[in-house]
Amino acid sequence: MRVGIAFHEKYQQYDFGPGHPFRGDRFSNSMKLFEDQGLLKLPHIMVLQPEIARRADLLRVHNRNYVDLIFDFAEKSRPYDLDTPVSPPILEAALYIMGGGLKIGESLCAGEIERGVSLGGGLHHAGIDFGGGFCLFNDVAILARFLQEEHGIKRVLILDYDVHAGNGTSNIFFSDPSVLFISVHQDPKTLFPGTGFIDQIGKGDGEGFNVNLPLPPGTGDNTYSFALREIFIPLAKEFKPEVILANGGSDPHFADILGSLTLTVDGFFDLSRLIVKVSEEVCHGKVVLHIGSGYNPSILPNCWYALAAGVSGLNKIGVKDATKPPVEMSWCRERVKATIKELKKILGKYWNCFR
Repeated sequence: MRVGIAFHEKYQQYDFGPGHPFRGDRFSNSMKLFEDQGLLKLPHIMVLQPEIARRADLLRVHNRNYVDLIFDFAEKSRPYDLDTPVSPPILEAALYIMGGGLKIGESLCAGEIERGVSLGGGLHHAGIDFGGGFCLFNDVAILARFLQEEHGIKRVLILDYDVHAGNGTSNIFFSDPSVLFISVHQDPKTLFPGTGFIDQIGKGDGEGFNVNLPLPPGTGDNTYSFALREIFIPLAKEFKPEVILANGGSDPHFADILGSLTLTVDGFFDLSRLIVKVSEEVCHGKVVLHIGSGYNPSILPNCWYALAAGVSGLNKIGVKDATKPPVEMSWCRERVKATIKELKKILGKYWNCFR
């Protein structure tokens, strides 16, 4: 299976400055590790250089007033909020990151690749008319709409495995049954953005197509995998998407500074391979990983590499955690089971697999 990795050197301009958890060296550090591990030398791996996204691409999911606002803020180097600065270099980098997802989509639909990695993508806190949480525009949603509007794809499944709930992506597709959005994240009562509860299931025609699976702090590899198998796999098989888009990064790792889940490097590798396996069963292996989050620079490249290696078809990886993960508390699995039971009860109204 040919795999495309979208990357541009200008991604590094998506840097919010000293002391901020989002720094631009994450991109070059990860690509260096990819190279050191031999990933980029494999014959089925292609590095794709994106072009800058156009305003018309942004307007596929964001309204014009919001897009104009961000461009105006960039011109004035005015921050969107306390955590999300905006400047000409940051805006340019954001547009290249948006373009990365689109480049993968173009190559996928042209038959040049079967799988893709949009490095630096997954800016899922940007909604129709808002940003924040380090996100200006939503590349995952833009790619989904691009595939639908330009290439006739009717059903897209988005799996958001970031430690934070994908409130922006949820906002964009909340009433849309053509996009099944599944967000697996840390309990929103304990973490930004404070939304993503099991009863937030969409509205109108999209009711039942917005799925939130919150996990308690301390959830580790085995329970995380259990949760995905209970919710993600049966929904994917029933929905039958034509492509799976997945987004996240290293922030569910046990050493991340902004989250409290306890995944390991091996856990990310298994997660990526599980997504690929499901894509092979439901959509001929068409899958795009957007890999961008994570706030501990010492472990971020290893986690990003594990995710990219999994989607690239590797059977093993040569990177490990430097320290042992904490032991998952005994009550954690039982709490997740209870959440899944309640979620299935809610979703049973819409999905045969949960009746």
